[in-house]
Amino acid sequence: MAREAAISSMLSRCLYASRKILSPLLKRNLGVAPGISQRFSTSTLIEDPITPPVQANYTQLLINGQLVDAASGKTFPTLDPRTGEVIAHMAEGDAEDIERAVKAARKAFDEGPWPKMPAYERSRILFRFADLIDKHNNELAALESWDNGKPFEQSAKIEVPMLSRAIRYYAGWADKIHGLIVPSDGPHHVQVLREPIGVVGQIIPWNFPLLMFAWKVGPALSCGNTVVLKSAEQTPLTALYAAMLLHEAGLPDGVLNVVSGFGPKAGAALAGHMDVDKIAFTGSTATGKIIQELAAKSNLKAVTLELGGKSPFIVMDDADVDQAVELAHFALFFNQGQCCCAGSRTFVHERVYDEFVEKAKARALKRVVGDPFKEGVEQGPQIDNKQLNTILRYIKSGIDSGATLVTGGERVGTKGFYIQPTVFSDVKDEMTIAQEEIFGPVQTILKFKDLNEVIQRANATPYGLAAGVFTNNLNSANTLMRALRVGTVWINCYVIFDAAIPLGGYKMSGIGREKGLDSLSNYLQTKAVVTRLNNYAWL
Repeated sequence: MAREAAISSMLSRCLYASRKILSPLLKRNLGVAPGISQRFSTSTLIEDPITPPVQANYTQLLINGQLVDAASGKTFPTLDPRTGEVIAHMAEGDAEDIERAVKAARKAFDEGPWPKMPAYERSRILFRFADLIDKHNNELAALESWDNGKPFEQSAKIEVPMLSRAIRYYAGWADKIHGLIVPSDGPHHVQVLREPIGVVGQIIPWNFPLLMFAWKVGPALSCGNTVVLKSAEQTPLTALYAAMLLHEAGLPDGVLNVVSGFGPKAGAALAGHMDVDKIAFTGSTATGKIIQELAAKSNLKAVTLELGGKSPFIVMDDADVDQAVELAHFALFFNQGQCCCAGSRTFVHERVYDEFVEKAKARALKRVVGDPFKEGVEQGPQIDNKQLNTILRYIKSGIDSGATLVTGGERVGTKGFYIQPTVFSDVKDEMTIAQEEIFGPVQTILKFKDLNEVIQRANATPYGLAAGVFTNNLNSANTLMRALRVGTVWINCYVIFDAAIPLGGYKMSGIGREKGLDSLSNYLQTKAVVTRLNNYAWL
């Protein structure tokens, strides 16, 4: 669909943007690549994994600009989700390593050049970093897919370019952060300054390691802070690779420190450290509560949290069913369903419900599951065996509670952590699969009668991260965008993650916003300076 030929309404433009930005994935969703079986149970794509075109060269901790072993000497394995086999043994950071990293970051902030550096120079380093990301696009993408299991085409053509774009976005902000001169009721000169917050602790998840690196590190460095980053223990490879590129771009030692390790030791030590000024976390709501408690019990450090969701995807009766099925499929199954804002509750109007379910089944059966390094594969493995078994338990819960298993529901193959694309119909609001975050390729389809009903049901959840709306009725779109208590509403599009668009949740989906102008305030302090004037010329 060409932009010039699109209907001039906001709704059609949004749908076009969704397809354009997420190409080639969404284009590939319209059919199955030549030469690949049309059954998601194809095992030949899974049992003989392709050798990744990259090596895991960085396996230590990065502290004060140096790659070092963990103080304990311990390591842990990071696994290939295609096989369950070990990719590399990573240094296992704990509280002692966090202490070393925080000391390096504190010295770099208090004594080092980064916060004192002209903002333009900081921006130049970040721009050079973005250039290096572009240069090493395929290596980063291969590491990401190898460690995480997502399709290589998704990593190489979408996510690494999004990483580069986000870093350029924040590089552009570095020399545009400024304060205000404000009027006073008396003879005073009043300045409002925006200053870096200090040493920042950041904990990123395993589902989008590179994007989360950009969304955390980008604004923190742009504002002049120093960082201690804990990568997810499931996917530690790309944060180290990206951090080394950032140092190659000219980042001073100690400004960014990367510690791989486990949450109860390294993560807890970072969140509760008395010399960390701010903590940022992306992950589950349960862990987010622990992070906030540790921050409060230590030095009451500032906290931002981007947490879980159970996002509604609402299909109105005026929708083009074929397009709605395709977009709802993408909203749920993208990234193996391992997305905090996945459209995991598909609400479909009763007038088109039966047609939608049949077409959703057909689309799921066409989804290509296999080795993420094979061309045309849409769905790779889940992250690990724990997540695989969690998803299978949710599927069993759906069956036991009386939902109709339309298709899927089983593991694929005997090697790795693959699951069939799964679709449930006749889902009721009180069922566990409609209440809890599954974080896997399981679509739940619910029926509704009218607008007021679906608003009430969509909001009846402790989460409020995102929502999707599919309709050609501008009035319905306007009503839903205001009524839904979520941080993001996508209308006739989904998972649009432009660098300038803020992302965050209402209710138990988090505190604060990632990306966009709003994210900068997470990493800045506001200081008022009031100077009394004598013999003033004017006020």
